[in-house]
Amino acid sequence: MALAIALVVMVVASVLFHFLSPWWATPLASNWKQMDDTLTITIVITGAFFIGINLFVGYMVWRYRHRDGSRAAYQPVNHKLELWLIGGTTLGIMALLAPGLFVYADYVRPPRDAMLVEVVGQQWSWGFRFPGAGGQFGTTDPRFVGPGNPLGLNPDDPNGQDDIIVAGPELHLPLGRPIKILARSKDVLHDFYVPEFRARMNMVPGMVTSFWFTPTRAGTFDVLCAQLCGVGHHNMRGKVVVDEPATFTAWLQKQQTFVAMRAGQPAAAATVPAQPIGTRGPGPAAADLAEQGRTLAQSKGCVACHSIDGSPSVGPTWKGLYGHTTTFTDGSSAKVDDDYLRTEIREPQQRVVKGFAPIMPKMPLTEDEVNALIAYIRSTAGAPREAAGK
Repeated sequence: MALAIALVVMVVASVLFHFLSPWWATPLASNWKQMDDTLTITIVITGAFFIGINLFVGYMVWRYRHRDGSRAAYQPVNHKLELWLIGGTTLGIMALLAPGLFVYADYVRPPRDAMLVEVVGQQWSWGFRFPGAGGQFGTTDPRFVGPGNPLGLNPDDPNGQDDIIVAGPELHLPLGRPIKILARSKDVLHDFYVPEFRARMNMVPGMVTSFWFTPTRAGTFDVLCAQLCGVGHHNMRGKVVVDEPATFTAWLQKQQTFVAMRAGQPAAAATVPAQPIGTRGPGPAAADLAEQGRTLAQSKGCVACHSIDGSPSVGPTWKGLYGHTTTFTDGSSAKVDDDYLRTEIREPQQRVVKGFAPIMPKMPLTEDEVNALIAYIRSTAGAPREAAGK
């Protein structure tokens, strides 16, 4: 009897939780209302089965509860019941799969006038690319990845020379225009996901996946990685800014092309010439260089592992790091200065800080970018602390 009551209470509590829960989907900001409809159909079907099966089990437990002198009937085979169960299960699975199959067919079949945007994921940052005036992307290959070419574009492909590179974590898109996303990964499995768009796609190393959507609401939305991609997964975030078409066009014209990036022309994250690293004055050049480093730390994914407020993370915090002494796993130690930081950024596996795992990836950075990161780490120096590291 107690078990039957418990099953009924569980069903009632689950239904109430669903309708009274404050955790609902974020407001829709794209054309994919079909995703919401498909999810609703799935919840209705699975919810009906959940309620029906558990109430049926509760009734059976109560109806056929043990009584003195009663015995259970032994019935090893019931072909009629088996046919009903097989038929009902088959219809239920078809009802669950059919809407999703129709929606997915549209999801990967973009309109002809869709704008191409490439999304590149790596531990633990995002990169983006737009085709140039010709509307065609240049080819890529991992062997081309390096300073001045973070996305691995083929330098000999004429189609890629005017490709527009967005190395930071912020992507702008035009309002009301279909967008076809080409997604690829430079290392492990990632997933480009904007909850308001109801659109996401796995990014599989060695292949390019695609999907499309149309932004229907201007604003700024979070980009999340929806596949566990390592210890910094939780901080692999970015922004999508949906602009009016004119505003988007003005933003796009300010972005750097691949040929300009190879030539070393200034980008948004490196607009001020690097001052000598030994200069520690509070002048505008030093402040600007540190600000460049802050932007780079976000766009390159450094903040996924290193905090700047002293809180524990995957890697040692940068707060109070500069000027203090760190100890390595082999027992040696070193003072954290410009040369120390340059070595640790360039060759992160050369020495491993005691108490931390050797998981920092080697990043393709220019000398100006390294200088900017050092300036930013130096600017976070505060009160002394006991442990320091890369």
